Amino acid sequence: MSRYDKYEALIFDLDGTLLDSMPAHFAAWQQTATDFGFEVDESWYHSRGGSPTILTAQTLVKELGLAIEPQTLADHKTQSFKHLMEAHLEQLPFVEVAKRYAGKKPMAVGTGTLTDIAARMLEKSGLLHLFDHVVGADQVSAHKPAPDTFLHCAQLMNVSPEKCLVFEDAIFGIDAAAAAGMDVIDVRVTDVGLD
Repeated sequence: MSRYDKYEALIFDLDGTLLDSMPAHFAAWQQTATDFGFEVDESWYHSRGGSPTILTAQTLVKELGLAIEPQTLADHKTQSFKHLMEAHLEQLPFVEVAKRYAGKKPMAVGTGTLTDIAARMLEKSGLLHLFDHVVGADQVSAHKPAPDTFLHCAQLMNVSPEKCLVFEDAIFGIDAAAAAGMDVIDVRVTDVGLD
């Protein structure tokens, strides 16, 4: 019996949990920074893991004192990412959990990426068919570490939050799962454990 069997539904983060797309996100921020005449540091970027693009843009404008609308930065980064992402869609180990339970348990993706981009990433990597729902940053008003993304996933799957298990790779997401009253697996420090 797998440790996942006791849960009624599974929720997966996308970037860094199912797909190794973080290099493409960072490259898109680097391109945006170059185009607008500032710099982003990789360690700073990784500290923002799980944060939606618009929140990262707002933080950059504030921290660097940029005279740019955050939405302008966010839109530029999103367009850059669309061009870069297909070269950075390597599947990560916890995809095997999704494959094992597809069609057996309700499953959703809860991500800080916009829904249409997340769905495209999943489709390009051959994973979209595994999931019943994809909940992106545009579907909730409060983003991770707020619980809204995961609570919306649970609502769509018609499963109570305490019966859901979340797979995450970022502190914002781990905090969001805890705030939602869900158990969470930190994929950075846990083995897949399907045997």
